[in-house]
Parts: sequence; C-alpha cells; structure tokens
Amino acid sequence: MSDFAAERPLRITPDMLLSRRIDFERRMRRFPPVTAAIIALLIVVFAVELGAHALDSARAIVGMGALVRQGVAAGEYWRLVTATLLHGSPDHLIGNAIALFILGMICEHAFGRGQFVVLYVLSGLAGSLVSLLWGPGPSVGASGAIFGLQGAAIVLFRQHRDRLLLRDRRIGFVLLIWALYTIVTGLLTPFVDNGAHLGGALGGALVARRLHPVAITPLAPAQQARVRRWLWVIGALGLYTLVGWTGR
Repeated sequence: MSDFAAERPLRITPDMLLSRRIDFERRMRRFPPVTAAIIALLIVVFAVELGAHALDSARAIVGMGALVRQGVAAGEYWRLVTATLLHGSPDHLIGNAIALFILGMICEHAFGRGQFVVLYVLSGLAGSLVSLLWGPGPSVGASGAIFGLQGAAIVLFRQHRDRLLLRDRRIGFVLLIWALYTIVTGLLTPFVDNGAHLGGALGGALVARRLHPVAITPLAPAQQARVRRWLWVIGALGLYTLVGWTGR
C-alpha cells in the first residue's frame, strides 16, 4: 500500500472551526463607561422632572420638553432630543435603564465609545421622527434609542456570525423579555410611544451597517476621522438642544 493510501484523513474538530472566531462575551467589558454616563444623565433629568412636577399632566410634561408634533412644527426641533431624556414614570425609567445597561455593554464593546455615541444619538433621533408620524404626542422615553441598540446588535451578530462566538440563548432571552416589557409599558404608561420603538430599531439597524466592529479589528485612520466628524456634529446638536431647552 502506498504512503498516500495509508495516510488517514484529518478530522475537523469544533476547536478548529472556532479558531478564527472571537469569544465576544468573554472579551466584553464588565463596566461600559459611556453607557453608565447616559444612565446617570437620565436619572438626573428624571429627578428634575419630579422636582418640577412634570408628571402631573400632559401640559406639564410638554412644558418639560416632551415630543409633540405641534411644537416641532413650530420650530422646536430640540424636542426630538429632549424627549429621549425624559421618562413618564419610575417604572419606565427603571426598565429602560436595565435594558440600556445590557445593550450598551454589548454595543459599546462591539463598536467602541465614539461609534456607540453616534449609534445611540442617531437611533434616538430616528425613533423621535417615526414617533411624530405615529401620533401627535406627547411622548417621552429613551427606549427609541435603546431599541436602536437592539437593532444594531442583531445586525452585528448577523453580519459577523463567522467571526463572533456568542452564547445567544442567554442574551436573546433577556432581550426578548425586555422587548415585551417595553411594549406593554408603552401601552399602559402615558406619554410612551411605541412608534419610537419601531423607528429606533430600524434606525439602529441601518446605522450599524455603516459601523465598524472594533471588537474584531481596530478602526483605520480614515474611519477614526469619520467618527470624529460625526461626534462634532452631535456636539453641535447637543449645544443647540441645550440652548433651546433652557430658553423655552
């Protein structure tokens, strides 16, 4: 028998198949600083809401900066942002904070701090825009932006499933429970708009297709420059929002 015929075929093992894949959860940071800063900001804003009795009536929450079609039509475009910082109840805030921490941990690790800020803000704006089409308002809540993170996570793991190893049963179950909780909250809590959830999810999915996952490879210099330009735009948007909000 020849040497070729005597050679036994190489058996492919699971370890070989996963050699190019990155264990996403193992490398994920336990504490996402940008996500934590956003949650802290939401808590501070909610405390201001309570102090101003903004939850007492629809008129009060509108005066605080809720999203209303009439106000945006009058030129108060800053409401597209301020509405994402307000919440309609303690349960609304707590549910969003928990979901934001989980999804923020995923997306901030996947895309890096700069791209995460871009993703979060653009998702929130997309949610506000669809909310205007959905109804006249008033509506408030960060869940549009958070649904954007969920949409981005789905795109990430779908596009890069050959490079990322994910224990999806655990994370998928948590995201499903949160999505159901948020939808029910949107139906039962005043000022919460499910239109923003849909818009945010679609916006986040679209934005994620243009982002580079730094969890796989670092950003190239040209990509870093593009992210910086977007952050300057977001900074200008934040300044405009602050001036319009405080000067209302």
